[in-house]
Amino acid sequence: MTEVRVRFPPSPTGYLHIGSARTALLNWLWAKKNNGKLILRIEDTDVERSTQESIEGIIDGLQWLGLDWDEGPYFQTEFAEDHRKAADQLLESGHAYKCFCTKEELEEKREAAKAAKKEFGYDGTCRNLSPEQVAEKEAAGLTSVVRFKVPEQEGKLAYHDEVLGTIERAYDDIEDFVIVRSNGKPLYMLCNVVDDIRDRITHIIRGQDHMSNTTRQVLLYQALDAPLPVFAHMPLTLDLQKRKISKRSHGELVSVQFYREKGFIPWALCNFLALLGWNPGTDQEIFSREELIETFSLDRISKVNSVFNHRKGDPKFFTDPKLISVNEQYLRSMELSALAELVKQDFMQQDIWDSTYEGDKKEWFLTTLDLIRDRFHTVRDFATLGRAYFADDYAVEEKPLKKNVLKHPDLKTWMPMLAERFASMDDFNKETSEAAARELATELDIKPGILINGMRTILTGQLAGPGMFDILIALGKERVVKRLRDISPLYEE
Repeated sequence: MTEVRVRFPPSPTGYLHIGSARTALLNWLWAKKNNGKLILRIEDTDVERSTQESIEGIIDGLQWLGLDWDEGPYFQTEFAEDHRKAADQLLESGHAYKCFCTKEELEEKREAAKAAKKEFGYDGTCRNLSPEQVAEKEAAGLTSVVRFKVPEQEGKLAYHDEVLGTIERAYDDIEDFVIVRSNGKPLYMLCNVVDDIRDRITHIIRGQDHMSNTTRQVLLYQALDAPLPVFAHMPLTLDLQKRKISKRSHGELVSVQFYREKGFIPWALCNFLALLGWNPGTDQEIFSREELIETFSLDRISKVNSVFNHRKGDPKFFTDPKLISVNEQYLRSMELSALAELVKQDFMQQDIWDSTYEGDKKEWFLTTLDLIRDRFHTVRDFATLGRAYFADDYAVEEKPLKKNVLKHPDLKTWMPMLAERFASMDDFNKETSEAAARELATELDIKPGILINGMRTILTGQLAGPGMFDILIALGKERVVKRLRDISPLYEE
């Protein structure tokens, strides 16, 4: 049985786009499912736009997502000689020819076609030049490109697509296309095919935006006498306005790095990306790596475009709500040790990591993470919304401050009173702390909620969260007493 070999060939001209990450993911899944190989090939032939920073960003992004590769990274520019040899082979076999038409001549023909309301296509002016005519033009110093000679025949060129079925295109609709520039450098169209043949690629899984290239590449495979790989063209991902998601329209939102910096869990992002244009055939939405590998199949890839549900300007759903939901589910269900490692990495970046969280306070750290994670969306929330549990320089949100603190000026007196009661306790636990708070409320002839809600805001800066007396135990008596003893600065802000 032929070994399954797939490739991910990004162009290093910018960050790792989430659309590209989805392509990498589906290729990775197919390789893993079939015990095959994933080849990472950096297509860096666009020298002017390719950067080392982009290369590093792509590799770093793939590693963060957990998408490992089996061969590479190879760099397309390293195989320039292979591309030139293939072009020479096509010239020698009569499948390609030198074209001396100038840009000005082609533009004139294009304008004429436009005026006649016809679609412009190269008319084959140089297609049948004799060797003597070619030599004469070269002797005159004329530069040329190399064009592929599309067969002149009736009917349609057809190939099978694992997603879309049979794809056909009339030969008459395919113009003789350029495969080598006038400076002698082969174009992507040829380089890509030559590299796939050399790397023994068996399956090409890519977006439908590449379908305009596929017919021409099929012709190149045939001319180079190479077997066709299996094609599977994925649907595009569009926004609510049916625009392709892009940096120009959506900014950093479409980069993998954005989600890394926001504190998303790598596999949660992969889980979400897999569901953009692929259907498992069941209602299941959350998949472990092993489950997704086992379930994935090319025939479940959708034929229609998927939607990235981004609502610009919505602070709550700063990205697709489904992605946020998937990430929340991972936060709430993943092993505490794995969550702790992610939080540690983020805390170190935020400069609030305490080494005792892996020592004397490890049990407390894990218990606290478990206590507060149910209301969080991303790992970053532990350092922001949950900062009060791990540091004393936390922010108090405006809404709960007004509702639970500023509305009750007497809390400046009542909270220190409660602090002293807590301080005098030999056994500070949920039951005793709650009893003390309710007892003070009775003595003051106020509703217990005034003290309880005030404590929540003062101690955590938040309007909602875990049970109030679970919070007290998580923070510890010393920290609680210290924060309640003097709350007057809150009234001065």
